[in-house]
Amino acid sequence: MDDKNPDRVVSDAIDWLVAHWEEQPSLAAVAARAGLEATSFQKRFTDRVGLSPKRFVQALTHRHVRELLADGGVCTLDAAYAAGLSGNGRLHDLFVTIEAATPGEVKARGQGLTIAYGFAPSPFGELIAARTPRGLCYLGFRVDDSRERCLERIRAHWPRANFVEDNAAIAADCAAVTAICMGQQTGQKLPLHLYGTNFQMQVWQALLKIPSGYFLSYENLGAAIGRAGSPRAVGNAVGANPISLLIPCHRVIQKTGVLNNYGWGSARKKALLGQECLSEDIPAH
Repeated sequence: MDDKNPDRVVSDAIDWLVAHWEEQPSLAAVAARAGLEATSFQKRFTDRVGLSPKRFVQALTHRHVRELLADGGVCTLDAAYAAGLSGNGRLHDLFVTIEAATPGEVKARGQGLTIAYGFAPSPFGELIAARTPRGLCYLGFRVDDSRERCLERIRAHWPRANFVEDNAAIAADCAAVTAICMGQQTGQKLPLHLYGTNFQMQVWQALLKIPSGYFLSYENLGAAIGRAGSPRAVGNAVGANPISLLIPCHRVIQKTGVLNNYGWGSARKKALLGQECLSEDIPAH
């Protein structure tokens, strides 16, 4: 292989890994095939792909197993073997690493879980919130005068769960969120029941670091997690955030300064940012 063409080395390695991921190849094996020392190959691969070879194989494995579990036709052990893993222990570690959820939770997709949901007023419109016994699992706004459209989003994330409308169950959560949005420092910590892909979790963690009253472009948000060249992927992850307001996706704007692309409406986004600037007594950035 031509060591003078690093892009060719990496692209060839990607093609080979896509075709052979079920073998769960080691870094040493992939590097040897590329004709490079393992450390040198890993740095070259990571610099160009944004993932190490190991994480790349994990992502391919996770996608395959997730599809098997989502179809519901196999048990977790069979799915592990089908992906070239040694058993449920390896599968569990893979899913917790990539998705922050166990294989059983993904396979169940809420089966046997009761989710209480309800609606509450706020200065920015009617909130819809849902929680499991572990914590808040969804937070958003009613849009287009349709509560059912909001529920469809929650059901898509937890399709096998049992849903019970209970405004009292989510009242404290909504009150705490409203106080936070109005700039009140309650000191209250709200437990969350949240899962997503590794990339989504990275983006959501980066969102949490944006100070109140400040804006950040999709490009700059991507740069914060080492993915400056992937604004579209970052935007998709921002849009998939199931816990609005607490994970502040409204603080991300286009690099042109346009305040749109907000799932709950551009007017609401402007109102939220305006309130934050007012509460912090700082100019909009």
